[in-house]
Amino acid sequence: MRRPVALRLQAALGTLALAAAAGVVLTMPETASAAAGGATGYATQNGGTTGGAGGQTVRATTGTEIHQALCGRASSSTPIIIEVEGTINHGNTSKVSGDSCNTAADKIELKQVSNITIVGVGSGAVFDQLGIHIREAGNIIIQNVTVRNVKKSGSPTSNGGDAIGMESDVRNVWVDHTTLEASGGESEGYDGLFDMKDNTQYVTLSYSTLRNSGRGGLIGSSESDRSNGYVTFHHNLYENIDSRAPLLRGGIAHMYNNHYKSLNESGINSRAGAKAKVDNNYFEDSKDVLGTFYTDQAGTWQVSGNIYDNVTWSEPGEDNNPAGPDPQSNTTVSIPYSFTLDDASCVPSVVSATAGANKGLKVSDGSCTPQSPDPTDPGPTDPGPTDPDPTDPEPTDPPSGTNLSLGAGSDGSSKASGTSYGNVRDGDLGTYWSPAGTTGSISVKWSSATTVAKINIREAAGSEGTVGSYRVVDHGTGAVLASGSGAGVIGFSPVSLEKITFEITGASGTPRIAEFETYAG
Repeated sequence: MRRPVALRLQAALGTLALAAAAGVVLTMPETASAAAGGATGYATQNGGTTGGAGGQTVRATTGTEIHQALCGRASSSTPIIIEVEGTINHGNTSKVSGDSCNTAADKIELKQVSNITIVGVGSGAVFDQLGIHIREAGNIIIQNVTVRNVKKSGSPTSNGGDAIGMESDVRNVWVDHTTLEASGGESEGYDGLFDMKDNTQYVTLSYSTLRNSGRGGLIGSSESDRSNGYVTFHHNLYENIDSRAPLLRGGIAHMYNNHYKSLNESGINSRAGAKAKVDNNYFEDSKDVLGTFYTDQAGTWQVSGNIYDNVTWSEPGEDNNPAGPDPQSNTTVSIPYSFTLDDASCVPSVVSATAGANKGLKVSDGSCTPQSPDPTDPGPTDPGPTDPDPTDPEPTDPPSGTNLSLGAGSDGSSKASGTSYGNVRDGDLGTYWSPAGTTGSISVKWSSATTVAKINIREAAGSEGTVGSYRVVDHGTGAVLASGSGAGVIGFSPVSLEKITFEITGASGTPRIAEFETYAG
């Protein structure tokens, strides 16, 4: 967030000595524009995405200086705003070591860190042939930068060929007003422009340009990697992309007010049980812009207000299920945050004026007229009005009534050998589920909407007290219903849902969950 000039100068002056020791270049920024307007979409959920707001502001002109800024913090979670100007490339990006960082020489590495904003300022920031890698991290903002020509083969290589890649327990990332581009497809050495996998959730990509690539991006690395989702794409330009705009495996994604132009093979590819909500987008000069492609594991979509301008559709086949030529909804998706739609007819002009780096961070307010951001408005970073306060669960009186989990279904993120997802709903305290590691998630699901207001997590004998931090999530919307620590009875405002997830985010050992009971009151 942009702070008053006096406060920013005070913060910068107070950190000169620390920065000098770390080798970081500090300047008095002329235009600190980090996160103007605040996060949008799913990045506003799960506590919100604020990046480095409230932290020190550091100027970096090389990749090494970015890593030095990360390593010079008091801890891996100390907030920091890193303003970047100039070209970041292999020649000026080295590994830096420290207790608050875990960096690498061939990429910008945001690993095992949190509360970071990277924002392009001045004449602009270009990451040339060098990707940004986010791993085991949370509360990250990347804004107003260009990432181009990142390769996974040939020379030089970086970040597995992804312009921006997220993997391994990533939470709350907002990527805004960026330009992500390649110069070809996989045969030319490139991979995805914007990839999410291995338990990445609560992400928004807004006002960005993705172009000239074989692959726009994916959510889920394989048909079995379904732990990702709750991703919003809005007011982006996808241009000259072969496929994956995006590819969605499992999970939920919301696409609204995007301009898709020259999607050469396929566009939004919803598969493996995924749900895509597709609102007021403009599809132009493209093929198979929505459907399930290259697999027999179908996904679903809810469509409204879209314009299809010179779009062609292929014939359905065993591994090919286009939504057109007259796309109809085959699912419903509930969105937990507020948003305002531009009419699809003006999306090309609005996106042209706002999407990409160095566009002045202009946004739309739904009036089809681009607006300059208000730097004094922090934006909606708290849970929305339909998302109960996750830190304030209802009183946890003993549950009463019928255990709704009996006879329901269940699944999860992983299971240890000899355990089963179904063991948490069989009424038998002698059987249990364990994740493959110390963290993981277990879900109870029904075939129709069911009202739940309380759960009871019962640990197996001998493992009591193992569960540490947790979140209870409405799987359908991504809303966090409650969070805290320890197993037992957890209450929250009654909610109607089809699937509820208990996510263990910290533990003192391998948890053993004997029963995941659910109750209406």
